[in-house]
Amino acid sequence: MELSYILLFMTIGFLLWLYITHIQLIKKRNKALEAFSSVDVQLKKRYDLIPNLVSIAKGYMNHEKAIFEKITELRTQAMKLSSRQETIKRKININNEISDGLGQIAVQFENYPDLKANTTMLNLMRTLTDVEEHIAAARRFYNSAVNELNNAVEIFPSNIVAKMMGIKVFEFFEAKAVERENVNIA
Repeated sequence: MELSYILLFMTIGFLLWLYITHIQLIKKRNKALEAFSSVDVQLKKRYDLIPNLVSIAKGYMNHEKAIFEKITELRTQAMKLSSRQETIKRKININNEISDGLGQIAVQFENYPDLKANTTMLNLMRTLTDVEEHIAAARRFYNSAVNELNNAVEIFPSNIVAKMMGIKVFEFFEAKAVERENVNIA
């Protein structure tokens, strides 16, 4: 009789642990998706600024036309992607390319005194800088949420429940190799 009670309590304890672990994994996954959604909100602000930036700068920077066309095309691609786990990696890659293009525009901006004197362009560049800072903060928040989820998905014993639920690790936002290098100011 005692053995059956012990087995019953062990079974109830195991099922309770399984349920609690299941709930925690769902919360962590949803937090990572919410964090990516925060990144998306900031990226949307960036996407909204791009057409204004491009139209103002185009008149001054005609020979940089290819950069503008590429950024506009990437913006369109990124806006079509949803914020689901399957598309996160693609969206991260597209936005890294957009960052590269915007960086090229910022460098070229220095070569055009008339453009630098344009108050609308200056305001756009300031706003873009603010948005980029917000994107960086949202990426840090996202990476923190992803770290919590990935730890739960990869560490025993919750990894067993994660595997049963089909929950996989998420991709981190990472700086590209070029962004990790020291800046040459000489």
